[in-house]
Amino acid sequence: MAAPALQQPSFLLANLKVDSTTKPFLQRCQELVKVIDDYPAKELHLIFPWLVESVFGSLDGVIMGWNLQFLQARSNEYNIVMDFLDPSGPMMKLVYKLQAEEYKYEIPVSFLPGPVKASIQEGVLPDCPLFHNKLQFPLSGLQTLSLALNPFEYYMFIFASSLITPKNYPLGQHVSSLDNAYFVLVDTYLKYFLPTEGSVPPSPFADNRGSVSPPAPRAPSVPFAGYGIHSTSLLKRHISHQPSVTADPAAQEIWRSEALLQVFVEIWLHHYSLEMYQKLQSPQVKETFTPTEEHVLVVRLLVKHLHAFSCSLKPEQVCSSPSAHSSPLEEFKRVVVQRFVQQKLYVFLQHCFGHWPLDASFRAVLETWLSYIQPWRYTGENTNPQTDQNKGVPEKWGLFVQENLLMYTKLFQGFLNRVVRIDLVNVKNALMVFRVAKVFAQPNLSEMIQKGEQLFLEPEHVLHHRQHRVFLTPSHGGSFLSARQSVVTDGVFRVKSHVYGLEGQDCQYKQMFGTELRGAVLKLIQIIAQARQTAKRISDHSAEVAANNSFMSWFGMGSPDLNYTFNGGEVDDTGECVKKTHEFLERSLDYLCQIFRLNAGQLSQLMATLGSGQDDGNSRQLPDCVQGENGLILTDLGRMQFGGHMEVLCSRQDFLGRLGRHYLASPEVMADGRQRSPETRRTAERNRRPRLSLRTLASYRTLLMLLFLYLFGVLFSFGPISSTLLILTGGFLYGLFITLFGDKLKSQ
Repeated sequence: MAAPALQQPSFLLANLKVDSTTKPFLQRCQELVKVIDDYPAKELHLIFPWLVESVFGSLDGVIMGWNLQFLQARSNEYNIVMDFLDPSGPMMKLVYKLQAEEYKYEIPVSFLPGPVKASIQEGVLPDCPLFHNKLQFPLSGLQTLSLALNPFEYYMFIFASSLITPKNYPLGQHVSSLDNAYFVLVDTYLKYFLPTEGSVPPSPFADNRGSVSPPAPRAPSVPFAGYGIHSTSLLKRHISHQPSVTADPAAQEIWRSEALLQVFVEIWLHHYSLEMYQKLQSPQVKETFTPTEEHVLVVRLLVKHLHAFSCSLKPEQVCSSPSAHSSPLEEFKRVVVQRFVQQKLYVFLQHCFGHWPLDASFRAVLETWLSYIQPWRYTGENTNPQTDQNKGVPEKWGLFVQENLLMYTKLFQGFLNRVVRIDLVNVKNALMVFRVAKVFAQPNLSEMIQKGEQLFLEPEHVLHHRQHRVFLTPSHGGSFLSARQSVVTDGVFRVKSHVYGLEGQDCQYKQMFGTELRGAVLKLIQIIAQARQTAKRISDHSAEVAANNSFMSWFGMGSPDLNYTFNGGEVDDTGECVKKTHEFLERSLDYLCQIFRLNAGQLSQLMATLGSGQDDGNSRQLPDCVQGENGLILTDLGRMQFGGHMEVLCSRQDFLGRLGRHYLASPEVMADGRQRSPETRRTAERNRRPRLSLRTLASYRTLLMLLFLYLFGVLFSFGPISSTLLILTGGFLYGLFITLFGDKLKSQ
């Protein structure tokens, strides 16, 4: 590669493009490191967009990039990639180098998430400060709008977008796991820019030119009016009306943290507005975006880290009001979840609950939800999970529950709507029910939820003295360092603001512990009980088949696979997995009874109702039985219930009747009517009825003959199966012969 002084920027980019197709990966990365170190920002500026796209892929999916989602730790290139993209590595060094010169890079508005794009095209700035003062207004109008992002924002935008950009991966590259390079990089960036301990490391190129002021506070949603030939000037006029903020030295500590979080939330979560979600409930509206399982798992990683980040707030800062002594990072921790994540995550999860396929992949969505509603799990305290489960939720989390009430109640209702439509005999589905029931059964949690519902249901007259206030949405807009809303200590106002902000002023709230939802829970309990009984029968049947299989394997007739014991289930739903299913469902019943305060009598009544319903259904299939210690036992009536068919068959005077009498007639009564042993009249009458008797197979004579026949078959190279078939065929032919010629032989 030529020396920097002799090479023009255009030649640098051209040479790098050629190298990307001809040189080995390691050599390319080594040369890129040298280029970043040796070349000035003016020349690196021209290669930056190409380099970012060559790593993460293009926004339109044409350029594949390095396929980080499929790069596993066992790969040879894994360590090279992680070192190159590390927050302190060469790529981020390039970002800071360009950041110091205040370069800008354009992102077309057409590649923004649906609600953001629609809002901008309708002339209204979105709530997120990421999009303020960034619009580039071309003369051609709104359709070619773009955002001018600084290098850090541009890098993180392309990085976040690569997770959701549809791409045509090569054959064989359709499965990724959570130890891939992309997932690890997300975790690394979160820990670096949103640290739970200490502060964000300063930029190595931080100076006056590189200082990036916090995003300006959002002005009211002013529409871009009067588009036409004067659109550019109108845009400038609109921007000039936004409040300006001088660079605050304290704010420079965390501007990258705020920018990274805004990019992640907007790209990964802001695909559904409340209005769009309501429209998607109509079957005529086609879904615009479908998240993948990997996408949801990355969102869960974000949620878990934000809880850990927020919970790392110093104890003295949690209870105290914001003051000048609080560092920007501490203030950021205080508001990060409610201000940046809550609303968009709620709508995102609502959509997933309503549109995700009814299969076990829903576990990713479920765990994301359960992670969000349990922030106490991420406090950093080393506690025993079992002890923590028994201890319950600390009282200090009651405020979080109130401010996130819909996350508990509305999404629980959405889960109920799903779970009654899935097969709970499937161990993976049973596990999901168990997970939710276990979480909501934590001591104190149901009381906190009820307290939140009581606050919301307080009559409106308690708020008359605050009529000048408006119910606020969680996304207030502007930087969190801008003028803060006054702290509302009243719980009623806080909960109502939360509910109305997410569901609208005309929402019809259904209480989690109300009559309607309680009825749905009782229905679920019956479904769980029925699935538990089914799992028990499958488990018992599998054990019987396994025992029979071990005996029949001597004849070569044993099945190597027991999956046929449960048609319609998954491969896992046999043996030990069915036992786990029974255990999960059993414990789920206990937890649901704790949550909704069902006593043993109410549960017994539900089970009795279920049992009577099952008896009505099974009475048409099973003979008369009684419940014994080891299962159902045939009664005398049950043993005789098929006797009518036998009597009809044996009473016929044709060939079938004679064949039936040969196989089914009682051998206990001699031809002369004398009995072999004393018996009562009732027993004698029963023995005279046609019945199937296998007593012949217990005689030594029969056993010796069978042994002789099998040995005879071995001499002629017949296997056990072939010998068995021949013996059965011979026995049947012997019965036919006796039926046809038995009377003639007796007369002779």
